[in-house]
Amino acid sequence: MSTSLNLQHKKSSVAALTLAAVGIVYGDIGTSPLYTLQTVFEKEHGLSFNPANLFGVISLIFWGLTIIVAIKYVTLILRANNRGEGGIMALMALALTSVPKGSRWYVPLMIMGLFGAALFYGDSVITPAISVLSAIEGLEVATPALKAYVVPLTVVVLIVLYSVQSRGTGGIGKWFGPTMVVWFLVLAVMGVINIMKAPQILAALNPWFAFAFLNHNRLTAFIALGAVVLAFTGAEALYADMGHFGKKPIRLAWFLLAFPALSLNYLGQGGLLLSDPSTVDNPFYHQLGPWSIYPLIILATAATIIASQATISGAFSMTRESIALGFMPRMKIIHTSSSEIGQIYIPAVNWMQLIAVLLAVIGFGSSSSLGAAYGIAVTGTMTVTTTLTFFVIFYGWKYNIVLSWLATVFFLVIDLAFFSANALKITHGGWFPLSLGATVFTIMATWKRGRQLVFENLQKHAIPLEDFLQSLFIAPPVRVPGTSIFLRSESDGVPHALLHNLSHNKIIHERLVFLTVHIIEVPWVAPSDQIRIRDLGHACYQLDVTLGFKDEPNVPKVMAMCNQLGLEFEMMETSFFIARQTLIATLGGGMAQWREHLFVAMARNAPSAADYYRIPPNRVIELGTQVEI
Repeated sequence: MSTSLNLQHKKSSVAALTLAAVGIVYGDIGTSPLYTLQTVFEKEHGLSFNPANLFGVISLIFWGLTIIVAIKYVTLILRANNRGEGGIMALMALALTSVPKGSRWYVPLMIMGLFGAALFYGDSVITPAISVLSAIEGLEVATPALKAYVVPLTVVVLIVLYSVQSRGTGGIGKWFGPTMVVWFLVLAVMGVINIMKAPQILAALNPWFAFAFLNHNRLTAFIALGAVVLAFTGAEALYADMGHFGKKPIRLAWFLLAFPALSLNYLGQGGLLLSDPSTVDNPFYHQLGPWSIYPLIILATAATIIASQATISGAFSMTRESIALGFMPRMKIIHTSSSEIGQIYIPAVNWMQLIAVLLAVIGFGSSSSLGAAYGIAVTGTMTVTTTLTFFVIFYGWKYNIVLSWLATVFFLVIDLAFFSANALKITHGGWFPLSLGATVFTIMATWKRGRQLVFENLQKHAIPLEDFLQSLFIAPPVRVPGTSIFLRSESDGVPHALLHNLSHNKIIHERLVFLTVHIIEVPWVAPSDQIRIRDLGHACYQLDVTLGFKDEPNVPKVMAMCNQLGLEFEMMETSFFIARQTLIATLGGGMAQWREHLFVAMARNAPSAADYYRIPPNRVIELGTQVEI
């Protein structure tokens, strides 16, 4: 009886996760039919609209969905998980642990991972812009007189979307899955209706049409690949969201619903264009005739908001991972759910992203113009993912070298073909995500290098902690009731806050605890492995806390866990001493002068360690110290 109940519960859990995955994971790729074919046949791409080219493009889209999404991502890349977590940062961490730190590949892999992460931020800006804009462009199809209102309405929708982020998605998130199921079913139905009008379009399932198209058009077909790739945007999202849903629900959602619906709709749009070539300006909204335009606009706007929400949440998650791994300064992180640890809101990221999205919408003005900007971010991230996966499967998992190389080269050829095609459009919009990516990359690389310089400086002047304590207790200072906790990094030796406290107050508490937080390159660390306590004598303790890059840094929670291990804390009798570092840029340091000033500015504006580790502010004493870089 209990076994059948467990099985039933497991089935319902998989079903619920699959439904949720449809909403979150496939929102981006699910809204691609809104603009892909329209963009492919834009006049500036130089691809003439005729049946042969149409068959070739539809065939390319179908086989791209099959090879890139179904085989590469859904079947293979989902296996390259970092203890169940996916995404470019998790993959980079996994690749870095696959090679030793002294390896010549370590730094290039880190740079490559940072580049992929930076491009993801470009992608997360363009997805809301192009998705919402393409949905509201249906107004132009309904009444050309409404064209002037498309951009203003898009701006309003996006401002509202970003303004409600601080409330979290808990309330409305439950509607994401059902809404996207309706969306995919509508895509499938529209596709079937138009396939029935021109069943000859089914011939495009033959890959020969794709090869013939590429061979016949050569340069024009190569340029067209830059727009064809729009059909595959969102493939990275399904990998990044693996930790939330697991492999099985993501695969079920793809093969049971998303893949069939997308394939049918692209074939249906092809059938529509065969029977009525005049609809090439916006084939999506012409699929059911004039009566359906306004209902489709409403449904498409809801679907694109969901797609946008996924990338916004993804940017929040990636930022938190980057902070934990030491690639970004600390930022204020607000938890929008008491039960779901993954639901977070980062105000700085939210508002900076909104500004960038609005600039994209107003600057480009249409989804077809934004299409040029979109592809390069997506294909760049795809290429990085393929390369990093090679190091995981060969160096980490010890797969056969021939198999590893063949699989990598096969997918790299496809990725690089799409990336090269999009590189041709750098002057037509591709510069936008590259500029965003370059900015984010510079910030991440500068912060990482700056922290390394601080580490080296502190290590040069560090006083070994245990030697210091030995000498301190030869003639101990006055000890007062209570516990003092000193935050220290591995490089600190004796915390500066302790030295300052002794210098100014001439006293110490009856119990001293030195707290060091270690972030390692795995997403999660089991609670039983997180805490290690070492008795240093004289009621002094070293408390080492080891966390994964997705674990929550929460000192009060750590203290509660210590209570169970014999090191008990009473919060009202505990004081936290933190050294607030004042960084000084110096000439001839380890970085260019402008980078040093950038690093100092970021450090100055970063929230304190007390905020990041969620230490009660009324228990914190901050003492300043200067560090030259």
